[in-house]
Amino acid sequence: MTARVNTIYTKKYQPFIKWVGGKRGLLSQLLPLFPNDFENYHEPFLGGGAVFFELYSLGLLKNKKIYLSDINNELVNVYNIVKTKPHELINNLEIFKEKHNKEFYYKIREKDRKESFKKLGKLERATRFIYLNKTCFNGLYRVNQKGQFNTPIGSYKNPNIADKETILSASEALKNATISNQSFCKVVNSATKNDLIYFDPPYYPLTQTASFTAYDKNGFLDEKQRELFDVFEELHNKECLVLHSNSDTEFIKTLYKKYNIKFVQANRFINSKSSGRGKINEVFIRSNFG
Repeated sequence: MTARVNTIYTKKYQPFIKWVGGKRGLLSQLLPLFPNDFENYHEPFLGGGAVFFELYSLGLLKNKKIYLSDINNELVNVYNIVKTKPHELINNLEIFKEKHNKEFYYKIREKDRKESFKKLGKLERATRFIYLNKTCFNGLYRVNQKGQFNTPIGSYKNPNIADKETILSASEALKNATISNQSFCKVVNSATKNDLIYFDPPYYPLTQTASFTAYDKNGFLDEKQRELFDVFEELHNKECLVLHSNSDTEFIKTLYKKYNIKFVQANRFINSKSSGRGKINEVFIRSNFG
């Protein structure tokens, strides 16, 4: 049974950061493919959290346990600060908004090159993360091999750095969620029968030169994709309801060939050439249920 798409919202909850590969533009295609009835909800590649916030808006997570996680410790810190200290965060972002210019951007970006970054408080790190996310090129979270943020400044005239309404509503949605800094593999420890798990990992590259895997300094290629497949299988065998978004490639389709593979159309934006942008197929894989 697939998800009821309720168009009557009591309140709209949405991501408070931009995220490459985020699912906001695909929700109308994805939600009808979600199961209607499930127990708890798990999202191990949290990113911008578009699917979580949409399910919450629709009331589909009411009275359920919610487990959100990501391997990116800076991202997880931001979510926990939004959850617990939204007003302090907004105040800090207002200050950053007043100071914003090119010189200030690079000064803030360079902080993780210094030893003192390790001593920076959680609130300050969250402020830095959101500020850079809202002002960098295309909201592209990218780090080098040392784990240092290296995206250049964007060309926005008036970036929405301190989005008070969105942050406060996100804080409300996150109130009862467990937010963890951990590998996707750990989901097997908390998931039980009839739980819903949605995987949205860094996608397998369409070509050898088209890979964007710098979301984490360790990358996410063949070995990691196979590891994720093993976790998918283990959860399926535990009678969980498992969903997975990825690229429309032979590698992924062959790996998941015994499962239910659907196709959705997404817009591709991250490309330096306009010819490399436009509609592109993605796969949406479901464990065999309903």
